[in-house]
Amino acid sequence: MKRRQFIGASTAALAVPALFRPGRAMAAEFTYKFANNFPLGHPMNNRMEEARDRIAEETDGRFALKIFPNNQLGSDTDTLNQVRSGAVEFFTLSGIILSSLVPVASINGMGFAFKDTSEVWQAMDGELGAYVRKQIKGARLHVMDKIFNNGFRQITTSTGPIEGPDDLDGLKIRVPVSPLWTSMFQALGCAPASINWNEVYPALQTGIVDAQENPLSTIDVGKLFEVQKYCSLTNHMWDGFWMLANQRSWDRLPDDVKEIVSRNINQAATDQRQDIDDLNANLRNALEEHGMVFNKPDTEAIRGQLREAKFYAEWRQNYGDEAWSLLEQVTGSLA
Repeated sequence: MKRRQFIGASTAALAVPALFRPGRAMAAEFTYKFANNFPLGHPMNNRMEEARDRIAEETDGRFALKIFPNNQLGSDTDTLNQVRSGAVEFFTLSGIILSSLVPVASINGMGFAFKDTSEVWQAMDGELGAYVRKQIKGARLHVMDKIFNNGFRQITTSTGPIEGPDDLDGLKIRVPVSPLWTSMFQALGCAPASINWNEVYPALQTGIVDAQENPLSTIDVGKLFEVQKYCSLTNHMWDGFWMLANQRSWDRLPDDVKEIVSRNINQAATDQRQDIDDLNANLRNALEEHGMVFNKPDTEAIRGQLREAKFYAEWRQNYGDEAWSLLEQVTGSLA
């Protein structure tokens, strides 16, 4: 996965309302919209374009998928509401943000829980992921089996590197609209501000916040290196995107179409996982060329502060013993 493939078509995303084959879409029995917050050329959109084409071919043109990238249909919270109402049929959303509707959906983002992506897939393709999907379906949303990869998250700042917990004290940091994010950074002594992704760059540029946290791929595509100097490789949380569907729209599909759509979207998620890992592994040099300064902080000291603040004990209570037990089956004891 080359960086130019990731960002090359970003500008075009603003001008092209959807990615689809006009002739096939016009003849389709079912024409559904898929919204996401990434630009064209991002691995998610690359793999979903492949899935769109396979679905159109395997259904003989009965099902057409229109792809709306780059938050074209609204912010994450706006689009989630549209999926729930049926105005948008498909949407990929971080479990962290979905937790505003399904609280346990944020459990994959538990601070310093997973050592590497092999543990992530063991959990999310296993019993923990099945438990989370059951809760999502209880909120009257259809959800695909495989979660897309967004990678481990890192902290960037304009004020100085994060070496240990002392550097987090009082830090004004943007976090997604999620109770887990807010709780964790409050436990670390920060001043977190919940801001939607499409408002992050101006918030950093104007000094509303001094820091943010995201995977390297998101830092790159968002050009955050223009407004952030330091990147501390904390790997503090893993983030992924569930493919959600409006339940009524999903129920309208014949069983054979459902099988084709599900299988190809799940394949897109599985293929995209390695794309993101490869991209994040190669982006440090590119970001350094843009002037970002990297460091590796003392993450064990930061995690120790979370334990002392009873952060893990609080979230075990919030998620419940069953979900927490499924998490610790993979990660080991967190408290």
